[in-house]
Amino acid sequence: MALPSDPPKPGPGAPSQVRVMVVDDSAVIRGLITRALESDPAVHVVATVGNGQLAVGQLGRTDVDVIVLDIEMPVMDGLTAIPKLLEVAPDVKIIMASTLTQRNAQSSIEAMNKGAADYIPKPSSTGEIHGSADFKRELTEKVKALGRARRDKRDRNRAAGVPEVRPQLTETTRAATAAGVPPPSARSSLLSPQSPIQLRAAGRTPPQIVAIGSSTGGPQALFAVLGALPAAMRLPIVITQHMPATFTTILAEHIQRTSKRPCAEGVDGQTLEAGRIYLAPGDNHMKVESQGAQKVIRITKEPPENFCRPAVDPMFRSVAASYGAAVLGVVLTGMGSDGAKGGRVVVDAGGTVIAQDEATSVVWGMPGAAAMAGICAAVLPVDKIAGEIVKIAGVRA
Repeated sequence: MALPSDPPKPGPGAPSQVRVMVVDDSAVIRGLITRALESDPAVHVVATVGNGQLAVGQLGRTDVDVIVLDIEMPVMDGLTAIPKLLEVAPDVKIIMASTLTQRNAQSSIEAMNKGAADYIPKPSSTGEIHGSADFKRELTEKVKALGRARRDKRDRNRAAGVPEVRPQLTETTRAATAAGVPPPSARSSLLSPQSPIQLRAAGRTPPQIVAIGSSTGGPQALFAVLGALPAAMRLPIVITQHMPATFTTILAEHIQRTSKRPCAEGVDGQTLEAGRIYLAPGDNHMKVESQGAQKVIRITKEPPENFCRPAVDPMFRSVAASYGAAVLGVVLTGMGSDGAKGGRVVVDAGGTVIAQDEATSVVWGMPGAAAMAGICAAVLPVDKIAGEIVKIAGVRA
């Protein structure tokens, strides 16, 4: 059955609905994504356009919470559009949608450096988009989580009397966007979480490994944390970031450049070494196992946990089993609650868990779940986490 070029726009949605703009040069893809999103009553697609230039103009006229943005488009591509969109609406959340190619994975990581909040692998054919329940679920859940995060932060700002500002593009903003950094106005406010957090004392045993879990907004947070660690911090670091396979290969390369320490996807049977970073390969869980006096990586295809593979919980459980109390777990920005249960295992073994705060998280799902579970020794802005790792590890910078 033929699809119309652009689906009819529904009437104004209820105030609680997440308002979305779909940007793709294919009218058929726009229609399929719109139908997938609007199958959930909590989502309302308020605009669909065919390139980045049209998206910038539309955003100036329409209140939008989340933009689903294609990368390769005529007139203005997605990468070029991101800083212009953030100039118009600094707090809008952008999800990059691209097919799983190495080139698109590279572009998606670059897009997140420019201020995009997340990405989603787009099926390579219209038939797959139409029939893929996993794609629809992942897209809809990400849109809802990011839209609600934007609205929650706006509500807190209004309650605190913080004015809503849409600034002109200043020279500072021009320099920041040219360097691939979202302008300050596009970053999260520095308001504290509404609910009190019960902190616990850090473990008494100095850590011998750092285990980090992250998801939505994770690449930016990982770059900030790992790039700020001093060379003297020589503990091995294991990371689970929710990402598909092609993306984790590219992410490891970016982490190595940012952190100035060796980083690669973990390989089954690989021995952990001081000063190196190991990233869980996409579509595989990564664990750590004791093998005599050595600690080795285990890569498994065990079932997804928390709808994720790789997942943080199995990694946290494994490092607790291998290192006992000598573990420092870090939970960074991400939707869902992955890491909270595994973090409980870490602290029950005598280790330490810290988390990113709500104000600097793109979505305070994973770190919020850990914080509210009472397992954290500290809940900090992302730019303070490297310093806390250094302090807990007893490293002299």
